[in-house]
Amino acid sequence: MKKEELPQDPSVLDKFTKDLCYVVDESGNYTTGLSRGWEVKAAALDLAWDDIKERIEDARQKALKGEISPLLFFMELRLMDMDTLAGYSGFWKWQIKRHMKPNVFKNLSEKKLQRYAKVFEVSVDDLKNVRGNENQF
Repeated sequence: MKKEELPQDPSVLDKFTKDLCYVVDESGNYTTGLSRGWEVKAAALDLAWDDIKERIEDARQKALKGEISPLLFFMELRLMDMDTLAGYSGFWKWQIKRHMKPNVFKNLSEKKLQRYAKVFEVSVDDLKNVRGNENQF
């Protein structure tokens, strides 16, 4: 692809990153160029973010109904899995699984709740009441 043909279609990540691509310059030599994105990639990213937003909302509803602890909501919101949360919080995965149960979560000590709140960058009150910044995307 020629350097002047490098796609510059805006995407969700347009403000955060650019793609490094190999292109051919005016002399016919390979060089690099930055692309804001291209239409197909933007469409795929939009679909992925829609799926993530759906998972976040589903986790929120389950937490509000008391079917699962708020940890699931915040894990989805912060795009974390069990391993990631364990790494940041210092809890073992089996402990986090146990804390996912609403009746266990309600009885967690203030110290444990503060550890989770720190990882998720929310207050303990927001953690308990399933309040997070869903508009971060």
